[in-house]
Amino acid sequence: MLDREGYRPNVGIVLCNARNEVFWGKRIKEHSWHFPQGGIKHVETPEQAMFRELEEEVGLKAHHVKILGRTRNWLRYEVPAQWIRREWRGSYRGQKQIWFLLRLIARDSDVSLRASEHPEFDAWRWHEYWVPLETVIEFKREVYAQALNELARYLNRDAGHGKHDSALRSVR
Repeated sequence: MLDREGYRPNVGIVLCNARNEVFWGKRIKEHSWHFPQGGIKHVETPEQAMFRELEEEVGLKAHHVKILGRTRNWLRYEVPAQWIRREWRGSYRGQKQIWFLLRLIARDSDVSLRASEHPEFDAWRWHEYWVPLETVIEFKREVYAQALNELARYLNRDAGHGKHDSALRSVR
């Protein structure tokens, strides 16, 4: 489903732990790392799509996370022509995304990259909040910067997040 301008509605997910490090996933069989993201189906709200994508890509359910915030407006990026499927050329420009910032309130061991029949990631790690800007594919860099900048304000508002999370580092 594309909008009139050729953008596919999508959600992006910045999942952080108690130390405000972010989940960084390695695309299956590639050396490409990114945040979880995915399309919004016609009957879904952005929040419903976010929870569906979170479960499909990371294996986490709504009770494993706390929503800290979301972007106010759509953030857009264009996909370079060589990355666009032949049948979409001429009509598809890229993604328009609503980004969510989530706090993991469960354990790292609750993450399951094999929760879906079609896994997105084959590895993951925690990174400092801003590191993904240095390593994400270039055409997504600006939208990542916009999302991280807009969502950063919610990190400090969540000062009372899970005290049990401090023990996670020693378990990993």
